[in-house]
Amino acid sequence: MKLDSIKDFFVTQYGIITSNRFGKFGASIILFFGIVALLAPWIAPHELWESLRDSNGKLAMLRPPSLEFPLGTTAMGRDILSQMIYATRTTFLIGLVSGLISIVIGANIGLFSAFYGGKIDEVLMRFTDIVYGMPFLPFLIVLISLFGRNIWFVIIAICCIVWRTSARVVRSQALAIRQRQFIMAAKARGCSNLRIIYGHIMPNILPLLLLYTSFNIAWSILAEAGASFLGFSDPDNLTWGGILYNLWISGKIRTAWWWFAWPSICIILLVSSLVFISRAYEEVANPRLKQR
Repeated sequence: MKLDSIKDFFVTQYGIITSNRFGKFGASIILFFGIVALLAPWIAPHELWESLRDSNGKLAMLRPPSLEFPLGTTAMGRDILSQMIYATRTTFLIGLVSGLISIVIGANIGLFSAFYGGKIDEVLMRFTDIVYGMPFLPFLIVLISLFGRNIWFVIIAICCIVWRTSARVVRSQALAIRQRQFIMAAKARGCSNLRIIYGHIMPNILPLLLLYTSFNIAWSILAEAGASFLGFSDPDNLTWGGILYNLWISGKIRTAWWWFAWPSICIILLVSSLVFISRAYEEVANPRLKQR
């Protein structure tokens, strides 16, 4: 029975995304990047940090895109295509893990705050206000200063910041649902609080949760790119933002346009695709948008 429910859930989500032209386009882009991330070690033509030489035996430094080097090379003679492929895996991982964890945190805080109300609501919302006052980059710098540069501390820093907006939105929606008749009926039947929260309220805000999951993943990717560009990411796990950082410290940002272009285009494409998917869920959460 549970397998049938899971299957129905994914079939429903597939229908929501493919019924919207923006959602379909966004899903296609995400699928492409997902395949690249999954197959990175097998499809990358060179090793991540390998310095290449051209057909004449010279170090292939700052070569523009060509048949030999499709996306060009870096100042150290490294293949940008290979770096982009490996960086896709790390960027995808950070965005996905950070986005999913942050929506779980935000959804639970919003649901518990709305359902219990009173002092619990007051404490959780004031805690959310405090987090709103925490800027991302200084918080990340403190983490790095204490524990060193590591991909998981970047994820922790992103998760600690991104959940706040989804918590407020979920609380607002759950407050409205809490007053409906079927919730009162569930309480009268003796359903436990957790059953009401997760079995009755949460399914009714699922489109909203999926909408903000897309937003959270997109924000996580942008936050990671910004942190990496400033040199705060894990140097052993290259990301698209890390490629831009390497360009910046090389001092070739004005001349090596290809070194700048490819990671920038990929960041824009992936973030835009997530926004397109959120558009499909936005129409489900707010049916009036379909009439426009």
